Amino acid sequence: MRIFPWVVVIAGLVAAAVMGAGRLGLLAGTAPSHLGVTNGRLKPPSQNPNSVSSQAGLFPGHPQQTYAAIEPLKFQGDGESAMLRLAELLASRADITIVEQRPDYIYARSSTRWLRFTDDVEFWLDKPAAVIHMRSASRLGRKDFSANRARMEALRAQFPA
Repeated sequence: MRIFPWVVVIAGLVAAAVMGAGRLGLLAGTAPSHLGVTNGRLKPPSQNPNSVSSQAGLFPGHPQQTYAAIEPLKFQGDGESAMLRLAELLASRADITIVEQRPDYIYARSSTRWLRFTDDVEFWLDKPAAVIHMRSASRLGRKDFSANRARMEALRAQFPA
């Protein structure tokens, strides 16, 4: 089977257009409303399989409860110090930008290198349980191909407990 030159040209133009759109921020999506902590809870997981949350179990019957479930970060000692260590870790990563930081809460954005797809990442300190709850969700797309889970597990592996 012979591929016609015009097919290659069209494929190249489409790829260039997608890359250009990403570099211009057109694939970043819009920040969701209602981020933060309400009554000790982060926002529920997304309705699609494109998020993870250590609080997924707090939303029984949620269609993505099982897919989204992830363990919180565990720490020993002072919770505020653990949050500062987490903030330092986040700030050291080129793909993450901290948007809001309080002693008990961090909101950050993570963007992919080439297409600039953006995910919203949150952390909330639960002092009595000695854990930091976390949530990461894609702004665009029905699936995230486990990108949010991989990012959060990589952070867990680097987090100095």
